Amino acid sequence: MEYVILAVVIAVVAVGAIAGLVVSGRRRQQLPPKSQAPVITAPPTPREPAVGEEAAPPTEEPRRTVEEVKLPEAEAEVETVPETVEEAPAIEVPEPTAGRLVRLRSRLSRSQNSLGKGLLSLLSREHLDEDTWEEIEETLLTADVGVAPTQELVERLRTRVKVLGTRTPDELRGLLREELVGLIGEDSDRTVRSTKHEEGPAVVLVVGVNGVGKTTTTGKLARVLVADGRKVVLGAADTFRAAAADQLQTWGERVGARTVRGPEGGDPASIAFDAVKEGIAEGADTVLVDTAGRLHTKTGLMDELGKVKRVVEKHGPVDEVLLVLDATTGQNGLIQARVFAEVVDITGIVLTKLDGTAKGGIVVAVQRELGVPVKLIGLGEGADDLAPFEPGAFVDALIGD
Repeated sequence: MEYVILAVVIAVVAVGAIAGLVVSGRRRQQLPPKSQAPVITAPPTPREPAVGEEAAPPTEEPRRTVEEVKLPEAEAEVETVPETVEEAPAIEVPEPTAGRLVRLRSRLSRSQNSLGKGLLSLLSREHLDEDTWEEIEETLLTADVGVAPTQELVERLRTRVKVLGTRTPDELRGLLREELVGLIGEDSDRTVRSTKHEEGPAVVLVVGVNGVGKTTTTGKLARVLVADGRKVVLGAADTFRAAAADQLQTWGERVGARTVRGPEGGDPASIAFDAVKEGIAEGADTVLVDTAGRLHTKTGLMDELGKVKRVVEKHGPVDEVLLVLDATTGQNGLIQARVFAEVVDITGIVLTKLDGTAKGGIVVAVQRELGVPVKLIGLGEGADDLAPFEPGAFVDALIGD
């Protein structure tokens, strides 16, 4: 009996052991395998020979000849763009002013056909009756000589033709030249006052309405003065017209004249003051101030120009006030002249666009209207087409050779 019990116990123990082994095996299959950390091994270091041992014989590495060695290819050259350096504009040398009107006499061809040659043709008639004298008078009026100067000239021509008697072409040309030169006047001082004095540089104000070529005339006048050996500073006081300052600065750079300017819409009087101040500091001979022309009412015109003149005079006197007139406007130009003459003391007149008009007599009319001489005339769009006015050369251009 004891053996039976012992056998049963051994069987139970064996069954339990087998069941435990089965369960543990299933658990091991369900668990994920543990990740093993990577083993980092150091590179093998050559073993140094111990004491008494011989060093290992060196291994001979293969060697390459010079021909076999390939040099690294050169990197592609990067194309470098040269830096653009803005060069200062070349300084131009203006044409001399002496005799410039003589060189430009061909520009007066239209006025010559209308006034000079027209009068010579009428005076050359065999009989000068009343109809002929009326035609002469009409020719003068059409050329914008003006009513009073026309009547004066016709009366003098009548008298002299009667005294002269016979009238050869040369005698008529000499007679007409003498009378026209006398009508224009040779005794007036037509020099632009641009010489430096004790108070500082001469100050020249350039006035006139927009559209007459005022800023361009100021630039051309700078060339005239530089050609005569003057050092010039320009004042861009026309701040109302867009790009007026840029235009004037371009003119100045071409002849090496500095331009003082301010912001668009700034105070013109302040800019004019700074221009004169700069002219004093640089030791300039002349300061040219281009004033604003966009002034629609007489009151605004008077206030603005009056202020500019007063502020400039804090440095010293204003030596010259030049009124720029468009010769093609005729009687409208005379109306403008009257308005400006009431505002500032005009000392000289610049007639522009005289090459494009058949009305050369405006020279006489505007002088009579203002009582001041024409000092400069514009005879083209070129940079050196502004010429000092010379009555004799002007009349010679009108009546021809």
